[in-house]
Amino acid sequence: MPSRYEYRVVPAPRRGAKGRKLGAPEDRFAHALGTVMNELGAEGWEYLRTDSLPVEERAGLAARRTVYRSMLVFRRPLAEGAPAADVAARAAPPVTAGRPPRQRPGASALERLQASLAVPDPGPQPARREEPRLGRMVPNRNADAGRD
Repeated sequence: MPSRYEYRVVPAPRRGAKGRKLGAPEDRFAHALGTVMNELGAEGWEYLRTDSLPVEERAGLAARRTVYRSMLVFRRPLAEGAPAADVAARAAPPVTAGRPPRQRPGASALERLQASLAVPDPGPQPARREEPRLGRMVPNRNADAGRD
């Protein structure tokens, strides 16, 4: 059994995939999950585990919230004598949609993973100005009393 592996982490499907004779939502989801696992298995990746990890996301303009994302972890043995730099160079691009995170040239696989999971610090937040609340308008009876 090899002692060195390379790992690949992909997001779990969020929706089920359509297919023949897949009526129940559970069946469609299992089909989508099996498709991802079989595609990576054909590339030599072995399914290892599923993790739910907290991710801090923006909610509105300045608010943040923590959500949990399910990630599928795969591994495959390194070729005998393959240096870690070669593994990082041939690492597969992420399967996620959107732009990949910016990467420094020569960054290790661990540094690239940390950069992809990092949430930038928004810096100091401006103080929110609270608008005055207007109550029910009541006529000033004292103003009328002095005009007699």
